[in-house]
Amino acid sequence: MLNRVLSGKTKICGLIGDPLGQTMSPLMHNTAFEKIGADYLYVPFTVKKGDLGKAIDGMRALNLRGLNVTMPHKVAVIQFLDELDDLADKIGAVNTIVNNDGVLKGYNTDGGGFLQSLLERGIEPKGKSIVILGAGGASRAVSFILADRGASLVMLNRTLSKVEELADRLSKAFPGRAEALQLNEKNLATALGKADILVNATSLGMAPNVDETPVSSSLLKPDLVVADAVYNPIKTRLLREAEEVGAKIVSGVNMVVWQGALAFEKWTGLKAPVEMMREVVIARLTS
Repeated sequence: MLNRVLSGKTKICGLIGDPLGQTMSPLMHNTAFEKIGADYLYVPFTVKKGDLGKAIDGMRALNLRGLNVTMPHKVAVIQFLDELDDLADKIGAVNTIVNNDGVLKGYNTDGGGFLQSLLERGIEPKGKSIVILGAGGASRAVSFILADRGASLVMLNRTLSKVEELADRLSKAFPGRAEALQLNEKNLATALGKADILVNATSLGMAPNVDETPVSSSLLKPDLVVADAVYNPIKTRLLREAEEVGAKIVSGVNMVVWQGALAFEKWTGLKAPVEMMREVVIARLTS
């Protein structure tokens, strides 16, 4: 519940996508705004594919301060923006827009959010061998930030052509950083045998399909870091089984919180209350 009075000076931020589902963003951002006393409000907007250009025109007309962008608009929205951050340009997807006096600049905080979720656990990906599962939006953001950090990537996906396309895009920006393989038991076993970090960037294991996992527990090992982009449940089957063999785990909740925190800071210029944002997300997921 909103506990403050809005005025003509209140800056509006929001989320556009379709469907929006059970998004954590309004809860996370509005709690953060209230926590630090920022005169901002965050609102979710369902925007159909055909209305995306009108929505961005509306952002300018209504002088919205910022937007988060979710599926299916992360790639298509680029054509309507004035500027792109260098990393967002390399990734080819935007999840955050900042409106500076009518000039709209796109960023991608998904990758940065994932990197921060590792760094806060004391995990430095530079120089590491990292296996990434999936070739969708999450994989795209994660792979580019890790390659930019100096990691070597082995990327696996059931549809080989899709992951080859992603690896080719990566190689243009970061030559020699990425290898693409079809996701099957043999290739996965070989890749994990040499890996320092495993990242699940697929939706396998997401509620309600909590018994699914992309990796057999027999392939997990104690000296592996296992990170999951799935945040609901907080601890997926993959993470539970990794923890059981002694591996270090990183929940997708941390990526969600950090990508939100980075967007928050771009809109406000203020330090995000990361711990409070994490607490409210965890509380909602466990209620």
